[in-house]
Amino acid sequence: MNALVAQERNNFKRSALKKLRNDGEVPAVVYGSDVKTKSISINKSELLKALKVVGRNGIFPLNLNGKVKNVILRDYQNDSVTREILHVDFLQVEKDTEIDTKVSVILTGTSIGEKSGGTVKQFIHELDVTAKAKDLPDEIQIDITDFDIGRAVKVGDIKKDYSNCTFKHEDQETVAMVDYVKAQTSEEEEAEGEAVGV
Repeated sequence: MNALVAQERNNFKRSALKKLRNDGEVPAVVYGSDVKTKSISINKSELLKALKVVGRNGIFPLNLNGKVKNVILRDYQNDSVTREILHVDFLQVEKDTEIDTKVSVILTGTSIGEKSGGTVKQFIHELDVTAKAKDLPDEIQIDITDFDIGRAVKVGDIKKDYSNCTFKHEDQETVAMVDYVKAQTSEEEEAEGEAVGV
């Protein structure tokens, strides 16, 4: 893929940042073991394209002042209302650089248990992981299609498929499970009815 082109920025006034964003640019910083922290800006649409190609934890090239460095998206800030990207932190890495990060856990499929009246409960939505930059998964997907009521997936179950990653969790921690739906008591039903009537 083509390198993401960055421009150095020296004006940090609020008005300058607003103009930058209005022009389709995103303020950012880049840092690393052999890179002095630099304030930069990048084209928002080009950033989004790059992330679609490599994913949230992927490595992509960043061109700054004619020098291309491999970076990953270390952190970012979103507008709480519009969800627009407001600021990005890039970390310069080599493919063998070890990274500590959070990886999203995504449940896929409709479980057998749900079809029998159960409900899916997800207790962990992000896992703390350490891995070489080249081995970091963009997300961890768990197919729960065959899960019946009472079945759970634990961190230890996930580790088998991600042997290149170190998980900072106990093996017995439950990530998700298909549980029974608790039957409401007559008192709970009456309380709900009273709340609706208020």
